[in-house]
Amino acid sequence: MDRVPFLSMVFIAISCVVGFAIPVILFIYFRKKKHADISPFFVGFTIFMGMVMTWEASIHRAVFGSTFGVNLKNNIMLYALYGGLMAAAFEEIGRLIAFGFILRKKYRDKNINACMYGAGHGGLEATVILGFTMISNLLLSFTINSGNISDVLGRLSGDNLVQFEASIKTLIMSPSYIFLLGIFERVFTVIIQISLSVLVWFAVKRRKFLFVIAFLLHFAVDAMSIIMAGIHMPAILIELILGIEAALIAVFVRKIYVLES
Repeated sequence: MDRVPFLSMVFIAISCVVGFAIPVILFIYFRKKKHADISPFFVGFTIFMGMVMTWEASIHRAVFGSTFGVNLKNNIMLYALYGGLMAAAFEEIGRLIAFGFILRKKYRDKNINACMYGAGHGGLEATVILGFTMISNLLLSFTINSGNISDVLGRLSGDNLVQFEASIKTLIMSPSYIFLLGIFERVFTVIIQISLSVLVWFAVKRRKFLFVIAFLLHFAVDAMSIIMAGIHMPAILIELILGIEAALIAVFVRKIYVLES
């Protein structure tokens, strides 16, 4: 059987380390350089775990385990609409809960706490999506290159076998640089998560219309990402577009932050 290129494994390892480093770096930066409170960071962690990893994930499992879900995935526009709405609803409502009911009183005086929350929310997302995924890829790569993958395949069947074979093919056939693109994706996504947190923060404090803007921006970014992936747009182009989106949103939100502070 073919092997996973050594350079791919190096890049997978680098991406894995970065996935776990992102929340640590963000925490240190906002705590030491910007003097944000500690609690908002861990509230961001908790809200992401509760709203996204638990509630949203449970609904996805129920939906995609049904015939309706299968049909939904086969229609790229409906899938993008569903994915964008679900992500925006759970994450932005999570921010409302965090800022409206948990981070009150003493935390409200520091607007930088909105960024600290976003660092926790986006940081955990980076660890889950990039860090743990790359650990899985690295372990699978070692199994492939050791020649023991046939034993694993022999214990699988049905959809699990199909998905596992697809993962193997991706690791073996993909250009090595592909495994570094996840770093850029997570950096851009964290920028967006922090920016959306700032919008909802000021929506709770005084400008309610900013919540609608945050919701629509979140929906648009996620729906666009699903569509681009669905039409098999080159990965580099997808990340470039995501980077442009992140930059535009960050510039817009920075102006809001300065005006409202």
